[in-house]
Amino acid sequence: MLAANEEAPVSALPPKPVLGEALPLVPAPEVLNFLARRRSVSAPMLTAPAPSQAELADLLTLAARVPDHGKLAPWRFIVIQGEAKDVLAAKLGALAGSRGDAKQVAKLGKLRTPPLCVAVVSRPQPAEIPEWEQVLSAGAVCTTLTYAALAAGWGANWITDWYAYDDEAKALFGIAPDEKVAGFIMLGTASEPPLERERGAPPSVTVLGA
Repeated sequence: MLAANEEAPVSALPPKPVLGEALPLVPAPEVLNFLARRRSVSAPMLTAPAPSQAELADLLTLAARVPDHGKLAPWRFIVIQGEAKDVLAAKLGALAGSRGDAKQVAKLGKLRTPPLCVAVVSRPQPAEIPEWEQVLSAGAVCTTLTYAALAAGWGANWITDWYAYDDEAKALFGIAPDEKVAGFIMLGTASEPPLERERGAPPSVTVLGA
């Protein structure tokens, strides 16, 4: 929420379509080119700067334009950065340390290093829409946010790790017991260009009809 003396960030996106406006389907070869060469940036390679408030607002707006059967918006965002992220990482480290789990402590580097983290929280709503479809929608948010950030020139990485599944750790993020972490999207600037990795063909393709 903005303070009384703050102005809303200026969006770099085109005007939001009006409800009911026709949105013609036109070829977008630049999008296909992007998808053909898309590459995530590993969290340890993400450094400052991160997207500004206005840029992040645009990315979250794009991320929310995903298939959402029933228009339930069964997900929410938690933005974690700056001192708050450092404090959270320290608390998670203390939690893991109290259990004598050095591996969990070491894995927190993926949270500490990137300057900005967006937690995408899956929260299925009571509705006729199957819960599985609502969970898939949260996954689509993670994908779209990652792709939008990369398309904007930022480094991005979708991770989970142990603190996405640990109830005590989730509580530190402010995530309720009945909510799940669809993903932590780490954002920042790539310290070096990521290298292409091995890509396999689709493992199984079944064609029905000609």
